[in-house]
Amino acid sequence: MAGAAIYGDGTPDNKASLATGEHGLRGVHADDGKVAPGDIAVGVIIGRASEYFDFFVFAIASVLVFPAVFFPFESKLDGTLYAFLIFAFAFIARPFGTVAFMAIQRRLGREAKLTAALFLLGVSTAGIAFLPTYGELGFAAIVLLSLFRIGQGIALGGSWDGLPSLLALNAPPNKRGWYAMLGQLGAPLGFIVAAGLFSYLLMSLSHDEFLDWGWRYPFYVAFAINVVALFARLRLVSTNEYERLLEERELQPVPISEMSHTQGRNIIIGALAALASYALFHVVTVFPLSWISLYSPRDMSGFLVIQMIGAVLAAGGVVVSGVIADRLGRRTTLGTLATLIALFSWLVPSLMDGGDWGQNVFILLGFVLLGLSYGQAAGAVTANFTAKYRYTGAALTSDVAWLAGAAFAPLVALGLAAHFGLAYVSLYLLSGALGSLAALSLNRALEIRD
Repeated sequence: MAGAAIYGDGTPDNKASLATGEHGLRGVHADDGKVAPGDIAVGVIIGRASEYFDFFVFAIASVLVFPAVFFPFESKLDGTLYAFLIFAFAFIARPFGTVAFMAIQRRLGREAKLTAALFLLGVSTAGIAFLPTYGELGFAAIVLLSLFRIGQGIALGGSWDGLPSLLALNAPPNKRGWYAMLGQLGAPLGFIVAAGLFSYLLMSLSHDEFLDWGWRYPFYVAFAINVVALFARLRLVSTNEYERLLEERELQPVPISEMSHTQGRNIIIGALAALASYALFHVVTVFPLSWISLYSPRDMSGFLVIQMIGAVLAAGGVVVSGVIADRLGRRTTLGTLATLIALFSWLVPSLMDGGDWGQNVFILLGFVLLGLSYGQAAGAVTANFTAKYRYTGAALTSDVAWLAGAAFAPLVALGLAAHFGLAYVSLYLLSGALGSLAALSLNRALEIRD
């Protein structure tokens, strides 16, 4: 799912290693057994895009499919809330996956860990595609859906490969923000593909055909994409040069007990520093889809197209965030965007209740803010980790950020809006922005410096 993050930090490397900048990794080539920065970037983007595609396929299905297929005995609202609860299971399971697969890596190596994690992700995703409905299997179908979702979360926790940190650590000092945003492009790319596929199916099939068999195709596609991502990433991690670079940068797992005891504060502050962005993530992607599905006569296929346009704008925002962060510093960038997200939160009721025009403005403006903030959200605390703890700290910070900011966002936002009004969604989003500002004020090591 969300997925693992890119960390462009400002701490110097204490090891004698390859220089950054013009002479960083530029002379290293994959075709002679070495790793070029372009190859690392491609591996990062492919890997993250595949994870986000899985993420959004499940999220969209939680709105359009699961209430009718797995919770037909409940109202559409309650069925959607139950589906969002199962959606959150992956984020709860993800830190456990990180811990378990770090242990596997220490015993069997990075290749075995990544292969096992992506195999579990593929099996869990394909399992959902073949899952019988509630009408065919009863309550057992809901249990299996939950188990497959937990499997996805464990697998995503285990899929951290160190590629983003390696890429960021070899960035020129004045380009760390730019390198930090590359993996974040996976989010809008994954959303565009997932939303486009569902939109096409909704336009091409009748309602009964879509709920009977059409919804399963995105999960088949997700399985195929996982296979491609597996080979793209294994092509890099299997090279001796890649392993050497990771060792020189000390990007190796450390025991979780040691990590928690010595670095727990950095993990928590880093996760909270990005809280505004992660909260906004679902408030402009999953929540509006559920609200429109329940309370608006709008065509869902057309609304997905609007969201796809928003995702294109978000991708542009991610790219721009790299330029801004390199000029202003990450802390200033994140703080400014958290403030803008706080202001944007007050527009939720008027725009979402403003008919098609207001909803479209909410989606497009929200996606722009999401791209600008999310582009740097993943690098929020790595500067605080020493080299020894950077690999494990990066993974756990991402896990905690997703759990705190995004896991229950669709469930909470829809529940609040449905029972108390859209104004409470504003307060929810505002709380995330204030949490980010508080964490940033406690941590002044986030500036991107030479």
